Amino acid sequence: MWKGRFSQDTSSLVQQFGESISYDWRLFPHDIAGSIAHARGQLAAGLLSGDEFAAIESGLRAIEADIRAGAFEFKTSLEDIHMNIEAELTRRIGPPGAKLHTARSRNDQVATDTRLYCRSEIDGLTAAIRSLQLALLERAERYAATVIPGYTHLQRGQPVTVGHQFLAYVEMLERDNDRLADCRRRLNLSPLGSGALAGSTINLDRHAIAAELGFDGITHNSMDAIADRDYIAELLFVIALCGTHLSRLSEDLILWCTSEFAFVALSDAHTTGSSLMPQKKNPDVCELTRGKTGRLVGNLVNLLVALKGLPLTYNRDLQEDKPPLFDSVDTLRLILAVNTEMISAVELREDNCRRAAADPMLLATDLADHLVKSGIPFRHAHELVGKAVAEALGRGIPLDQLDFPALDPAFGNDAAAVFSLDRALASRTNPGSPSLANIRAEILCWQGKMRP
Repeated sequence: MWKGRFSQDTSSLVQQFGESISYDWRLFPHDIAGSIAHARGQLAAGLLSGDEFAAIESGLRAIEADIRAGAFEFKTSLEDIHMNIEAELTRRIGPPGAKLHTARSRNDQVATDTRLYCRSEIDGLTAAIRSLQLALLERAERYAATVIPGYTHLQRGQPVTVGHQFLAYVEMLERDNDRLADCRRRLNLSPLGSGALAGSTINLDRHAIAAELGFDGITHNSMDAIADRDYIAELLFVIALCGTHLSRLSEDLILWCTSEFAFVALSDAHTTGSSLMPQKKNPDVCELTRGKTGRLVGNLVNLLVALKGLPLTYNRDLQEDKPPLFDSVDTLRLILAVNTEMISAVELREDNCRRAAADPMLLATDLADHLVKSGIPFRHAHELVGKAVAEALGRGIPLDQLDFPALDPAFGNDAAAVFSLDRALASRTNPGSPSLANIRAEILCWQGKMRP
């Protein structure tokens, strides 16, 4: 394609070093869609006859069918998906194929292809996140009233319910979907027509071409349009953050599966055994989710490092944007699918949850609140309850078995009534708190959002 300028063939090592067809072949449906829209723009501008456009369109559709059927031979010597398709089109239909690249560059071509790819994958990831939310929502509804300790610093803090905790992850995933929607909106502008960096003296109707491809509009600076990979970096960030949320969910489940916690039983279908220890049942899905999140973060850093030193406009370094993009999309898609399946089968060991939640220390803060309600400043109330906790620990008895008035008359004769889980949770009625009424209302709200 550049033989006019060069007198030597490209070294085979350079071809091997520079090819991208081994991975960018997957852009083929977007490359073909972009090429058909570009050709229609050429037709409207009088650069192609009706017959030439028809030959280009039918030729491209036939190539797309061959690729989908696995009957297309990709050639490393042609470097990338763009030249593989264009060369084959020209071989099949002759001179009209050689006209297709008029008024465009591989620079605006690949920028268009990757935007179309990202847009399509965002739609798929959004649906996959929604499926996981629905699985979490179903478990939250089933275990809305199952009380467990809530933790800070991985130490028992205050009582919550399993439903409340699962809903926390529904919230996180909703933010991920919101960020995907924001990313989609920003990337949905067509760079086609920006050329190599400065547009073209052959002017096509960029707005019409953009509309055909489903873009909301066009980019307004040809140099930025060619150099821009913000949309990929943003998508990789959202994917990495979503993976981070799922890694945190995985860590909760890993802890809950241990003999020490024993809150959760994962299904046999989503666990593995040991090659040596026959008693083992390992939460591999959770551990792999946690591990693969490191890849997602690494892919984001990979791209940012590649971008940070690039002058405008196109540099071949940008070819390295696609491997981390493809890997992150594929990895998150699989993580979401397997976690949706696993969460749908999670069973809570409710007896163990109840035993853990029966720890009266979980209601120490409620005891301090009881003192506050009788007019004692919170810091003083905090000190009094701290002394009560120390007394219970020193004597080796549960906190709720102390004679509180004997410790300090400020406690009053009704302090022991604080130690009721049902009462404690029912009193947490402030929005966002884990009363059963709040949790059930939130579940209904989410069901309304996700099941129109």
